[in-house]
Amino acid sequence: MQVAERLDDYLDMLNPGQRRAAEYGQQPQGSHFTSGPLLVIAGAGTGKTMTLAHRVAHLIVQGVSPERILLLTFTRRAAQEMTRRVDAIVRRALDGKNALPAGVLPWSGTFHSVANRLLRRFAPNLGLDPGFSVLDRGDAADLIDVTRHDLGLSKKSRRFPKKDTCLAIYSRRVNTQLSLEEVLAESYPWCADWEQELRELFRGYVARKQHHMALDYDDLLLYWNHLVADAELGAEIGSWFDHVLVDEYQDTNVVQAQILRALKPDGEGVTVVGDDAQSIYSFRAAEVENILGFPDQFMPTAEVISLEQNYRSTQEILDSANCLIAESERQYRKNLFADNKRGARPVYVTVEDGDAETEFVVESILANREAGMRLMDQAVLFRGSHHSDRLELELVRRNIPYVKYGGLKFLEAAHVKDLLAVLKWADNPRNRIAAFRVLKLLQGFGPSWAARCYEQLEARDFLFTALRDFRPPPASAEDWPAFCELMAGLAAQEAADAGWQAQLPQVRRWYRPHLERLYDGVDTREADLEQLEQISGRYATRERFLTELTLDPPSAAGDLSGDPLLDEDYLVLSTVHSAKGQEWEAVFLLNVSDGSFPSEFATGKPALIEEERRLLYVAMTRAKQSLSLVAPLRYHVTQQRRDGDKHVYGARSRFVSDVLLATMQRGFHGRDATGGQRAGSRSDKRIDVASRMRDMW
Repeated sequence: MQVAERLDDYLDMLNPGQRRAAEYGQQPQGSHFTSGPLLVIAGAGTGKTMTLAHRVAHLIVQGVSPERILLLTFTRRAAQEMTRRVDAIVRRALDGKNALPAGVLPWSGTFHSVANRLLRRFAPNLGLDPGFSVLDRGDAADLIDVTRHDLGLSKKSRRFPKKDTCLAIYSRRVNTQLSLEEVLAESYPWCADWEQELRELFRGYVARKQHHMALDYDDLLLYWNHLVADAELGAEIGSWFDHVLVDEYQDTNVVQAQILRALKPDGEGVTVVGDDAQSIYSFRAAEVENILGFPDQFMPTAEVISLEQNYRSTQEILDSANCLIAESERQYRKNLFADNKRGARPVYVTVEDGDAETEFVVESILANREAGMRLMDQAVLFRGSHHSDRLELELVRRNIPYVKYGGLKFLEAAHVKDLLAVLKWADNPRNRIAAFRVLKLLQGFGPSWAARCYEQLEARDFLFTALRDFRPPPASAEDWPAFCELMAGLAAQEAADAGWQAQLPQVRRWYRPHLERLYDGVDTREADLEQLEQISGRYATRERFLTELTLDPPSAAGDLSGDPLLDEDYLVLSTVHSAKGQEWEAVFLLNVSDGSFPSEFATGKPALIEEERRLLYVAMTRAKQSLSLVAPLRYHVTQQRRDGDKHVYGARSRFVSDVLLATMQRGFHGRDATGGQRAGSRSDKRIDVASRMRDMW
């Protein structure tokens, strides 16, 4: 790509640290732009996304072909946003004189979506069928459950792990690369006695996936890892890319780090961006050592550039956050600072109990609102989802609208899974999970009928025309010919046809009577299916539609969202894990005491304690202007009479040291015996009880 004369400096808006990261590398006379391995430690609120986008744009402006840039992110949304920014920066830099290729960054996407593309291309090398299906978490758990039942493990006299637990154990084994014995000992000790049975279950699960030509999320990474671990194939794929960039590197697991190392063993052209202080996803097998040990993987070691200028929070909030994280044992030292942005110090508020905590938070939120701050600019964060239960009741009582981050994803809605199952089965006739779901939509079809139908299809080489010869149960006899015609038609039409989207209205027409028979709230569910039909227009092929939607589904479904939000403003409630990457003017953090920060389940291992410190750090750095840490003095014991007073006392969080408290304001909020505002004396008179006590002796 020819580079036009730039009319302005497109890197002018960057601060010195950001600019160093964007420009890192060299371009010898008459040669192409190269760089050694680079680690960008991007502190909270320091403009990580802008820096990475400018680095990619700089590579393109320097003559690197967009097709030779691999950009790996953790969500499709992040990849799309990065692509949009890069496009805007390059066009501005070149003043529109050079047309950019369609798509700008054809190899920009999540680890899983890129893996899907590569595995289909190299399917023959891996013994895969290019038409393999991708199982979402729900389908994978169902397949484990079928295997579990067939092996007789569901009928054990002692409690055997449920399907979701089994899938979690399997996933952790794959993503941490630890042995099954180690995974059970470290994360699932109560399942340790079932090691041999679990090993047998996982062997059966893998065999079934292979038989049905299906891969789950973990398989996508695992197969990609095996692909590039081969020296010849790894070198071939690595040669496609001059530069490989990874966002949120602190959230990568062991397998992802191995893939990156296999693609570029010498680190040439590798840039990773992240913040070790925000590594909080070890429960998803994220490994903080990936980012901590990154520079030492290479000789010479990777260049490390730290971004410390914060554009989000006041200096007072940053002072407290810096103080907290400075006590972490192993880290990249950095000191976040904000230029000319001052405000009030964070507040550490002790409250009598959970009721007083709720009262303080609600009154503070309403006071902020009266002062001109919108509800949606305020957030209440907490360690565990149930910590907001009492607050939610009070918000309802006071008619304060709110949303709570978390919950089911779009693809977990039953009606959406039903519709997609029809397309998945048509796309891969061997997909037993999809087949059973579709068949059981028909009246009279239970597991045994579905099994007989599937076995007959298997005996006829999975030709859907063979369905016409199957005799269904009497209840579905009338609907059977139309169903057979639908499936044969979907399978006959090439999945790559430009007009494949016309299949969705066909499936919806067939599905409508079953939707009305099986579910309530039909209008809301129909709206979801209409949305699904509109989304399909973005995808060139049916396979791409099914795979991408499975790997990165929309966040909510209409029938799972509750009543429509009628207010123009609402408060935000969120777990800290869900709040990462977000920001609000005012943040209230609940239950800042030992047992919550750190969690009582993390106190057994130093590494988990350090992650809990990072979790508190993430929570604190979400605030822009105002931060309140609320610590109840006592917690009422559950399962007692309504007016019972059994309680335990909350211990001050070990993270809230005297040094940290010195950076904050101190406050107290209590309640009187009637549940109103705390009662205080009207008199200023002081009694020297201490002296009288000493004089007694």
